[in-house]
Amino acid sequence: MPDRPDFLVIGECVADIVRVPDAPDRVHAGGSPANLAYGLARLGHDAALLTQLGRDDNGRLIRAHLTGAGVEVLTDGAPGRTPSAVVTLDGEGRAAYAFDIAWTLGRVALDRQPRHVHTGSIAAVTEPGAATVLAAVESLRTAATVSYDPNVRPALMGDHATAVRRVERCVGLSDVVKASDEDLGWLYPGQDPAEAARRWLASGPALVLVTRGGDGATAVLPGGRVDTGALPAEVVDTVGAGDAFMSGTLHALAAHGLLGASGRKRLRSPERDVVSDVLRHAAASAAVTVARAGANPPDEAELRGALGPAQG
Repeated sequence: MPDRPDFLVIGECVADIVRVPDAPDRVHAGGSPANLAYGLARLGHDAALLTQLGRDDNGRLIRAHLTGAGVEVLTDGAPGRTPSAVVTLDGEGRAAYAFDIAWTLGRVALDRQPRHVHTGSIAAVTEPGAATVLAAVESLRTAATVSYDPNVRPALMGDHATAVRRVERCVGLSDVVKASDEDLGWLYPGQDPAEAARRWLASGPALVLVTRGGDGATAVLPGGRVDTGALPAEVVDTVGAGDAFMSGTLHALAAHGLLGASGRKRLRSPERDVVSDVLRHAAASAAVTVARAGANPPDEAELRGALGPAQG
């Protein structure tokens, strides 16, 4: 086992109960941070997930799913049921969520220090566990780069002004931030998402990514912006697409040597063609995922295939 994991992801696991018209419910392992850890492991990385899991059928299903891909699952050992979400898909595969989630993560001593830490979603804004998440990120960020995805779920965000402050605190601790245009629309109603991304960039990150679904994505960095289109895909559903985009992003950043304490300085001034390559990998990862049911991101071979022979 390596002396340091490539990635430590901190955040929730969720049993996604997927509901479509005229079909039986399906249960998938989910939760944005869990999906990301799974995606990184599928891409060949040493990944650990610090989370909470119940000792119930859903917890066992999720643990088997994660460890089957090679994710090391770390928990605080607290009892409780596994969080769940009913995911209702419309006729075009778009997802709406109804949650049954509590997040009370306690402190956990880590045996190994990561090169990169990721957090986000419910875990970074829902107390009392959010305080543990932020304390962990603050303690690890001197020796690790940090990424953050707010993955806004309005039903769970609580008071809007408080949620915005919590999100902005996480942004300020991060080197890389990814948000959808819908996330930014909820956080800053009426504001142009690119302008919101530029304000975030000024608060600390080296790179802010804004995804726009089928309209592609934008990377905002000190030298300006880089845009990419979405790769063509026949959409089955969009569950886990943003998480696959993020795992593709981190995979490509790692390949370019831009993560970890040794890569942080280079991350602050990346070349535009490197950023374009990162976006292509992210878009390809998302395209594979939307073309099949559930949060099912690509492995290395599938990602290379989606990129094509010239760019794999």
